[in-house]
Amino acid sequence: MNSIRLGIDLGGTKIEVVAMNPTGDILLRERVPNPGSYEPMMIAIRDLLDSTTAKLGLDESGRGARLPFGIGIPGSIDDTTGLIKNANATWLNTMPFGVDLPRVTGRQVRVENDANCFALSEAIDGAASGRNIVFGIIIGSGMGGGLVVNRKLISGHHHIAGECGHIPLPWPRLEEFPMPRCFCGNEGCLERFLCGPALAAAWKGEGSRSAEGIEEAAAAGDRKAQAALDSYVDYLARACALFINLLDPDAIVFGGGVSNLKATLARVPGLLPRNVITPVCKTELLVNKHGDSSGVRGAAWLWDVEEIR
Repeated sequence: MNSIRLGIDLGGTKIEVVAMNPTGDILLRERVPNPGSYEPMMIAIRDLLDSTTAKLGLDESGRGARLPFGIGIPGSIDDTTGLIKNANATWLNTMPFGVDLPRVTGRQVRVENDANCFALSEAIDGAASGRNIVFGIIIGSGMGGGLVVNRKLISGHHHIAGECGHIPLPWPRLEEFPMPRCFCGNEGCLERFLCGPALAAAWKGEGSRSAEGIEEAAAAGDRKAQAALDSYVDYLARACALFINLLDPDAIVFGGGVSNLKATLARVPGLLPRNVITPVCKTELLVNKHGDSSGVRGAAWLWDVEEIR
């Protein structure tokens, strides 16, 4: 029992738990629907944790015996107020999650942004294992990131380190103005250029949400698909150059829908020399190893085995 880690991934439609051993092997994985409201969600997390430990045959009846867990959420905890902020599941915002969750579950908990959990997973035993500085980027319906240095997550003073989606597009060109407005209230955020719906809209027109099949369409001669991908590669290369100039990471690991655009990602390194301020750029651009499991695995890695003991 003492060496088992528990991790929870709080998604928009599902809640997933894993139990891992010290070497990262998954002993058990369970998913339940996310009820989509606060109190029922808390109960669902509690019951899922209790069910998991029971299935593993763990006796948690003794004093202080209940295993702690980590949880990745689509937002972060404000240290000043203890409330959730910046969650795209907006019904979570301003809720006292970090206080209520230990009370409801009876367990110690560490709460982190889901992109931070992704980065931690890929840095510890994923695609970027063995690298010192790892920047993980998830691009799907939105965009977020996390920074790991020497296998330690860097959350930052306000728990917003790695929030790359709300940095403006670097080295903008006159023809790119006016910049698109972002839900955060600013204009020109990277998320508005790189998220899946933005790529879909550039290909199929305003209102399109899915870019699935765009690489195949481009290869088959679809000129709109080709033009959309050419612009996308340029935007992504500028973004990566900015991250490299700022953080100088050993590796950047991609997750989310963009990680499926392997031919597109392969074009990005060739554009980096325009903006990276070093003669030879050796930062690796990697596709994640653990796929959809990275977030929940990273949540489990928030606890060290020695701390659990």
